[in-house]
Amino acid sequence: MQSLLRAVGLSDSTGSSSELLGDALGPGALRPLSADPLWPSFVADDHTPVEFSVALGRNERPAVRMIVESIAEQPDRRANLTAALEVLDRLAEKHRLDLRRLDQVRDLFLPEDPQGAFAFWYSLIVGIDAQPVIKVYLNPEVRGPGHGTELVRTALDRLGLHSAFPTVARHALRRDGLDRFSFFALDLKDDDRARVKTYVSHDSAGVADVLAAAAAVPDVDLQLLEDVAAIAGAGTSTFDRRPLMSAYNFMAGDTDRPGGYSVYIPVRDYVQDDLEACERVLAVMARCGLDPAPFVLALASIVQRPLGEGVGLIAHISLRLGRPRPGVTVYLSSEAYDVTPPRTTAMSL
Repeated sequence: MQSLLRAVGLSDSTGSSSELLGDALGPGALRPLSADPLWPSFVADDHTPVEFSVALGRNERPAVRMIVESIAEQPDRRANLTAALEVLDRLAEKHRLDLRRLDQVRDLFLPEDPQGAFAFWYSLIVGIDAQPVIKVYLNPEVRGPGHGTELVRTALDRLGLHSAFPTVARHALRRDGLDRFSFFALDLKDDDRARVKTYVSHDSAGVADVLAAAAAVPDVDLQLLEDVAAIAGAGTSTFDRRPLMSAYNFMAGDTDRPGGYSVYIPVRDYVQDDLEACERVLAVMARCGLDPAPFVLALASIVQRPLGEGVGLIAHISLRLGRPRPGVTVYLSSEAYDVTPPRTTAMSL
């Protein structure tokens, strides 16, 4: 991680960020990466409980983000949730986190018997500001796959966004059984830029489906979205492996409509290897008018093998539209436990 931070010009944050990552991992930070994982975390394909990403935008410094799952000494769903909440107490005191929004929905998303792939993840965002931004991801399916829609509806209502749910449902939940809420996220800070985020997975979707989802946000560049999806998917008509995902940002002043939209494209499932994935990222950045140098430096700092000898190091590409910071984010796996072999046939053929 330290080499990644230095590569994108955040050398001053290496010490504090390493400490923050260790705190967020909980007891799992003590387990060496040379040992097999005790818990099959879904943060990364090889079950590493950390995924890195680099957020890029025009005329701004890059930011490094880490998605982290706290791992208990004897991990299971309940033990990991307990470990994550113990971590939260320490982070809240150390970083003066604002837990009021989380407290309003805690009983919805944190049951005694959590189900699904996870219950509680952290997002740690390190930029030029002295203080990191800490976000939590909650699982709408933590009470079972049939409860996600009602959980999100109730959570938005409690957070003063009751008028927003019909807008999200009309644009993003158009296909019964194929569109579903997959994450619910909260920024743990007290200012006008703090976000409530809802994420919707679109199984077996096409570009038209995410264009319909993005239309919920006023003044987004739908042509740019269509072009980026086409570039990242290399003409894929139906994304029938890992799904496309939409995310809506709600900030101060957003009531019945989100102020920002992001699409997440799981490029690793639609390429032969990471060399092809890298080419697609560079093409996306060219279309968005972004300097590719920070991405190239970030990738070079983390890669430990030829790009053509595996797939999944470059996991997702996301396009951010609207508030608060439009741009592109590229998600990078550490491949700490395993490398997925390249596919024998290019997915774009």
